[in-house]
Amino acid sequence: MTDDDVTPAAVARRLEAILLVIEEPQSLVSLAAAVAAPVPTVRQAIDDLVADYDGADGGTVRGFELREVGGGWRLYVREDYDDLVSEFVNQQAPSRLSQAALETLAVIAYKQPVTRSQVASIRAVNVDSVVRTLVARGLITELFADSETGAINYGTTDALLVNLGINSLDELPHISPLLDDGADGFAEEIHR
Repeated sequence: MTDDDVTPAAVARRLEAILLVIEEPQSLVSLAAAVAAPVPTVRQAIDDLVADYDGADGGTVRGFELREVGGGWRLYVREDYDDLVSEFVNQQAPSRLSQAALETLAVIAYKQPVTRSQVASIRAVNVDSVVRTLVARGLITELFADSETGAINYGTTDALLVNLGINSLDELPHISPLLDDGADGFAEEIHR
């Protein structure tokens, strides 16, 4: 890398490429490692990007913004456009949920607040795209970011209650009677 590659402008271009693909907020240290630049240079590049996206110095205010959330940085839709984006995404989404989406939604409903990695661990599959779909549909929402890990915790929304025709999550059936306790077949194993 040349000295020109670590200027705030060059680092900012590399940061934008990374910021477009991340799903969880990333710390300055993590971003610095990703773009191979010193943390102070990354900090300056982040400040420059925030100012640029916010229309500083008479520039155009973008439809997205760069925000620090839970100790990390990520691109977000600017709040003024939340309804527009939500409407657009909902128009693009099919009317029925896939089996994977239903299973993920059930895990979130019963275990909330829960992180994406916890849901993935329970389901034993990657749930990134399913979680994005459920958020876009307004059935789940980001509740908070874990202060230590920065992981987003998810929970259900009132829209889910409306779709299920219930007033609260307390009306969901208790899950334990629905689960196999393993007793079937166990006695047979002992008698053999």
